[in-house]
Amino acid sequence: MAKKQPTSRKAPMQEVLVPSALSSAITAISYEGLSIATPTGETATLAVVDEKGNVIEKGPAVARAVWDVAIAAYRNFLTGTGHLRVLTKPTTFES
Repeated sequence: MAKKQPTSRKAPMQEVLVPSALSSAITAISYEGLSIATPTGETATLAVVDEKGNVIEKGPAVARAVWDVAIAAYRNFLTGTGHLRVLTKPTTFES
């Protein structure tokens, strides 16, 4: 007699809409990170832009850093550690 296999029920993914003045769409999925789409649906990326409009950095590394900082700030909020800032800084290599 075969054992009855448990049926796994996945909860339907729930969309949470956050009001924004942006025309592009930014999506956050816990196991994927951030993704950005233009108003026409094309894939886009995040960038660090200085006051003069120069692109300093762009691409998946920027999106990952933004994701990591947001998650760290949220974790600090949940644990009530009272941290007001979460920073990401460039790594420096010493020779």
